[in-house]
Amino acid sequence: MLFPWSWSDMILCVQGSHPLLAEEKIRSLSLGGFAANLSEQVMQPLSVTPFQEEPAPPFVAPTPDNSPPQARDPEEDLLCIAKTFSYLRESGWYWGSITASEAKQQLQKMPEGTFLVRDSTHPSYLFTLSVKTNRGPTNVRIEYADSKFRLDSNCLSRPRILTFPDVVSLIQHYVLSCTVESKTDAPYPPPLPLPPMQKEVSAVHLKLIQPLKRRDSPPSLQHFCRLRINRSTAKTDQLPLPKRMNDYLKQYPFQL
Repeated sequence: MLFPWSWSDMILCVQGSHPLLAEEKIRSLSLGGFAANLSEQVMQPLSVTPFQEEPAPPFVAPTPDNSPPQARDPEEDLLCIAKTFSYLRESGWYWGSITASEAKQQLQKMPEGTFLVRDSTHPSYLFTLSVKTNRGPTNVRIEYADSKFRLDSNCLSRPRILTFPDVVSLIQHYVLSCTVESKTDAPYPPPLPLPPMQKEVSAVHLKLIQPLKRRDSPPSLQHFCRLRINRSTAKTDQLPLPKRMNDYLKQYPFQL
């Protein structure tokens, strides 16, 4: 069948608003001197919806906290310290206001691990633990803060030091820890190397084994019986004992 028009009158129509590129331009485009062959179809641009920003929430200025810091009740500290003094007087190994040299003299000939508690000569501390180590007697201050006691240490290790409600609980914890280590026959870990600025300070492993009783005021026979009961059970209030004896046991609920 013949058509009445010629080849020169033919018009190629494609869908879309952009004109069709010539075939030779599609197959070979020059990009900075390099020819790139394009085999993909030429895609029509998509209609883009204008981006609408979400309205920012209204700025609310923070209200300043005008409430004063909560003050500690000094009566709480007084009761805590008074209870600690009461426990220490019952213990028999609290030596009061002796000096460091007097404590050293008392511990000099004692076996390693013998200890006593005395009043601290430093104005910022209440008590000091004096103990005989493998290098001789040494002293460790006992820090008090927020109704808790702990052994004094440097700022880096202070958060890892345990705290206790009284000094006797603190001492008993470390004594029992050393007792468990000695029963397992496990060697004590070597001291960690010190930083270069602290090489002049020698690290000593602290062992607490046996308290040193005062010779001028030895514990009574009743106290020794109380210690024996406390070492046998932690539930003394459930024992079939008279109330007066139960009250006596509660006055010193420790094993040392």
